[in-house]
Amino acid sequence: TDEVYGSVEEGSSTEEAPLVPRSPYSASKAGSDLIALSYHTTYDLPVLVTRSSNNFGPYQFPEKVIPLFVTNLLDGGTVPLYGDGMNVRDWLHVADNCAAVDLVLRQGAIGEIYNIGGGNELPNRELTDRLVELCGRGPDAIEYVADRLGHDRRYSVDCSKVRGLGWSPAREFPEALEATVAWYRDNRWWWEPLKGPRAA
Repeated sequence: TDEVYGSVEEGSSTEEAPLVPRSPYSASKAGSDLIALSYHTTYDLPVLVTRSSNNFGPYQFPEKVIPLFVTNLLDGGTVPLYGDGMNVRDWLHVADNCAAVDLVLRQGAIGEIYNIGGGNELPNRELTDRLVELCGRGPDAIEYVADRLGHDRRYSVDCSKVRGLGWSPAREFPEALEATVAWYRDNRWWWEPLKGPRAA
């Protein structure tokens, strides 16, 4: 995950950037990267590490922000927007991420780290506005809530290294987001049991 680099004020994190995780979740991810790489250094295990930006697409569990917001909106509910909504995330379609991981497995250098990002940095507020519009709802569906602890302001990764292997995202973000919303609209059978019964 790109969270291991911590909040990035400007520019983008390369694979050589220091790890500055600020939450227990991101610290656990940084720790797992270091453990995996230590097995390469110590035992010559063929390890490669990928650090991806925020994924989205079909079949994503509805606790994650895009499927959570879409399913809430489709059900007529509200969506929680933390703080001022200006935290920035980079969005990457899951199929593009899978293509990058597959390429790294086949052509990446053993013991190396590869950042994978979509190049689609958006403030959470803008993402939320797009989802509200795609779901046919209005601004009253957005509920501003107190910011959560350890909420990094911006993530951004430099993907020059994986692009050097010949990878680039195949999907444009607006179309991929619209297709994702359509998938959740058309596949209630999959996500409704995961969310449980609707509130009366």
